[in-house]
Amino acid sequence: MTDLDVPPGWEPICDFGFIAHVGPVFRRADGAYAFRASEKHANLIRVVHGGMLMSFADRALGETAMASADGANCVTVQMEMQFLDAARLGDWIEARPEVLRRTGSMVFLRTDLLVGARRVAYASGVWKILRRRPDAEGA
Repeated sequence: MTDLDVPPGWEPICDFGFIAHVGPVFRRADGAYAFRASEKHANLIRVVHGGMLMSFADRALGETAMASADGANCVTVQMEMQFLDAARLGDWIEARPEVLRRTGSMVFLRTDLLVGARRVAYASGVWKILRRRPDAEGA
């Protein structure tokens, strides 16, 4: 299995930054996110590196925060992660982010990271909604 084995209905996220190096990461129309664990995601014991799971969760939660903030940019203030089970190379790992609460300046979210019905990790956090200055260029 390769990172090109993608189930139907998933579209790659176009990113020229960090996610381009560790991805591809995919998105589905219902707001779910996923990636196929490949060799580049392995840690020393040949399971998916926790840093990759955290990066993936941060991207899924961050995009969901921005969508809930009407497209405003959001930045991670705090993120917590519990690793529950090993994710293996070849696994299709999904996140289905959930907004718990949104205030005028913050978004609180959570997600499970799933391989099928098996939970491999849980992430939650807080994202700050950024406001542009009215005089900022392009605002």
